[in-house]
Amino acid sequence: MKDAHARAMTPALGTRYQQLAKRIQQLPPSGSRPLTVAGKVAGWITAKATGHLDGLPGIHVEDEAVHITASPRQRMPLNAVLAQLALSLKDTGCLRGWRDELLDVIGEGRRLAVIERAAVRPLGLLTKAVHLNAWSPDGKLWIARRALSKSTDPGLWDTLVGGLAGAGESLDVSLLRESNEEAGLVASDIEGRSPLRIILRMHRRLPEGYQVEDVLVSDCVLAESVKPRNLDGEVSEIRLVSLDELWSMVEAGDFTREAELVILDGLRKRISEGLIL
Repeated sequence: MKDAHARAMTPALGTRYQQLAKRIQQLPPSGSRPLTVAGKVAGWITAKATGHLDGLPGIHVEDEAVHITASPRQRMPLNAVLAQLALSLKDTGCLRGWRDELLDVIGEGRRLAVIERAAVRPLGLLTKAVHLNAWSPDGKLWIARRALSKSTDPGLWDTLVGGLAGAGESLDVSLLRESNEEAGLVASDIEGRSPLRIILRMHRRLPEGYQVEDVLVSDCVLAESVKPRNLDGEVSEIRLVSLDELWSMVEAGDFTREAELVILDGLRKRISEGLIL
């Protein structure tokens, strides 16, 4: 893809980016109610989850909202209330699997508690996803195919690195951890990366609930000697693709929506900085 070609496709990039952004900005599922945690607005709980949680310690259901607090009478701090809540949702079939991973519960910009990862979508809690656009010195992009065993978007193509920030982790630490797990990269491989930047906050209805997610990305150029390899079993294939191949895959819908958004943002950034020649 020559420079003139790259600049000629800029309008198409912008149009597709805007169309995609609209498709992933959706209202909460029908019947959802605002959710507060420790008095802070934190999410959107589905009607199904509300029905299964009513009456549990620390859960207060009102017509206009659902509130989660610590339960002093049962000597249950907030984290214990949330742990019991997650198990109840699991037992009643509201969750897609169980991850044994904890994520931060964030309300009004503050970390309030932690909860099992599988429970965040039925509660519509905010998550933060970190991605890495990893380019080769000659301008190709490393991409990864999601394993067929993944519960979300199995078999679709993704950015080389993409995952959720864990409980208590800084975003930079999360990116380093995910880079190692998903692509076998170490800190020195990506030391020249750009700072993480937020693209947008995504609001997307899912079968199990509501995805409210800050999408962040960092860009880097991997040395020719660095060959990514998956370590956690969640990737079935890693490829290095040219820009023409990449654009064909985007047009064919081969990527997850989130990955496509991140890749389109990376392409626009590289064109604007004159890095695509």
